[in-house]
Amino acid sequence: MTAPGAVRVVLPAYNEEASIARVLERIAGALSGRPHEVIVVDDGSADRTAVIVRDMAPGRPIHLLQHPANLGLGPTLRDGLLAAARRSAAGDVVVTLDADDTQPPEIIPGMASMIADGYDVVIASRYRPGARALGVPRHRLLLSRSASWLFRLVLPIRGVRDFTCGFRAYRAEALKAALGDHGAGFFDQQGFQAMVDVLLKLRGRGLRFGEVPLVLRYDEKGSASKMNVWRTTWQTLLLLLRRRLG
Repeated sequence: MTAPGAVRVVLPAYNEEASIARVLERIAGALSGRPHEVIVVDDGSADRTAVIVRDMAPGRPIHLLQHPANLGLGPTLRDGLLAAARRSAAGDVVVTLDADDTQPPEIIPGMASMIADGYDVVIASRYRPGARALGVPRHRLLLSRSASWLFRLVLPIRGVRDFTCGFRAYRAEALKAALGDHGAGFFDQQGFQAMVDVLLKLRGRGLRFGEVPLVLRYDEKGSASKMNVWRTTWQTLLLLLRRRLG
């Protein structure tokens, strides 16, 4: 096991004034005693998301990046990961997490420990023993599970069952190497399918992937979902086809 480095949490946020403060507090509690920082990327929110983050930042390891207009998850994830990569050193871990308080930051230390033990990417998975999804509509559960089986059949990654969950930990060196090899082309998806594309672009690089069970709490979600389910499904299927044929 290598010595633990800093954990750099990338938090894409759009109109999350109802949950952002609690998420930041939970991250701080989960990572208390360990070097860490949170990079919040506000994607042109029309509510008080950025104001809340700015008010909480003094004296805390919180950094706020802002888009003047809503650009979508792809550009928001891009800016957060690029910032985290620039700030990372050897031994650091980069984590991506939703800002809607549906995913438990308390499992980040365990994910980081797996990185220290030799994994390069660790996913909080809905398809491992002990995982639960509370309050998620049935049609979304069916679509997510179908996507898992389809990706595992067409573009399998050893150790991965959950291709679409954005709650992940990355070894900073592995992420920086991939960003360097792909250049600007690493981020070429605008919508929610960007999370899948990041995983597919790490495929085939000789990395070690692992998962931990996720308890997803949609029953505690403080804001309406930003995702158009059917459009995201269609875009994800097109992405799968392009990556399979490419």
